[in-house]
Amino acid sequence: MSFKSLSQPINFEQVKSLSKLTPAQEKIKAVRDQELKEIIEGKNDKILLVVGPCSAHNEEAVMEYVNRLAKLQEKVQDKIFMVPRVYTNKPRTNGDGYKGLLHQQNPEGESNLIQGIAAVRSLHNRVISETGLTTADEMLYPENLEFVQDLVSYIAVGARSVEDQQHRFVASGIDQPTGMKNPTSGNLKVLFNSLYAAQQKQEFIFNGLEVESSSNPLAHVVLRGGLNEYGENIPNYHYEDLLKVVNLYKAGSYKNPFIVIDTNHDNSGKQYKEQIRIVKETLFNRSWNDDMKKWVRGFMIESFLENGRQEADGKVFGQSITDPCIGWDETEELVNYIAEHA
Repeated sequence: MSFKSLSQPINFEQVKSLSKLTPAQEKIKAVRDQELKEIIEGKNDKILLVVGPCSAHNEEAVMEYVNRLAKLQEKVQDKIFMVPRVYTNKPRTNGDGYKGLLHQQNPEGESNLIQGIAAVRSLHNRVISETGLTTADEMLYPENLEFVQDLVSYIAVGARSVEDQQHRFVASGIDQPTGMKNPTSGNLKVLFNSLYAAQQKQEFIFNGLEVESSSNPLAHVVLRGGLNEYGENIPNYHYEDLLKVVNLYKAGSYKNPFIVIDTNHDNSGKQYKEQIRIVKETLFNRSWNDDMKKWVRGFMIESFLENGRQEADGKVFGQSITDPCIGWDETEELVNYIAEHA
C-alpha cells in the first residue's frame, strides 16, 4: 500500500494569493459576514437562505444564476439574507461519479486538483466581485479549508462527514457560521454531539501542525432527513421533529440556537419540487411555537436555472448534473413567498 505523488508540495500562501480579494471586496464581505453573524446570534430576525445548485459544475451557468439571485436579494433584503450555494466538491458514497469543480474543471474531463484549487478560488471571487454576494461551500476535505476560508461566508459539514472527529475539530476553528448536518441515519444525538464538539476549543493536528482551535459559537444544526435500515426516507422537518430539536437545544449548553431546514436530500426524497411544500409547511409550523419561530430561521434550497437534473454529458445550460433542483421561476416565486410569510 502506498501513495504516488502527483504534484510538488503545495505552497499555501501562493495558493491564497490567487483570486485574492481587493480591499473594496474585503469591505463588502466584512459587512455581509457581520450581518450573517447577527442573524445566527438572533440579533437580526431575517430568514437565512443558502440557495443554489447542488454542485457548481459550470462557471458561466453559476454566474448567470447568481446574478439573478443578486437582483432578487435586493427586492427581499428586508426579510431575507441569501447566501448562494457554490459547492465545489461533492461527496460520493462509493467514490464514483462527478466529485465537483475541485476535482474536474470539465465534468467529463480528467481530474486535476491543483488546477481545481485555482478554479474554485476564481469562482468564489467572481461571485463577490460581480454581484456583491458572498458564498457558501461544503467542507468535504478539512485540510482544504485554508484554500477557501478567506472567500466564503458560510460553510457546511455534510451528513457523511459530521460523525468524523477531524471535521468536528476543524469546524471548531472556523470563523464563519458552520452548518452541521444530521448524519444519514438521522440520529439527533450524533448531530448534537457534533455541534457540541464544534462549539468547544479543541487541540489536534491540522495540516502538519499541532493547533488549538478558538471554538465556533456560530456552529448550528441543519436538518436534512435520514434513511432507516430499510433505505426508506425519514424526514425531520415536521412540527414534532422541530420540537425535538428545540428541546435538545434547551437541554444543553449550546450557544446561539439556530436551525436550518435542508429542503432536499432525505427530507424530500430528492423529489425536488417537494422543496416548495416543505418550506411552506415549515413557515406555518413556526407560527405555533415561540422558540420555533425564534430558532427555525434558515433553509437550504437546491435551485438552478432549469428544473431537474441531467447526466454529466448533458448540454442543458443551468441544469444540475448531480441532485435535481427547482428551476429559476419556481425559485423566484418561493423566495417571494418566504418574504411575505416569514
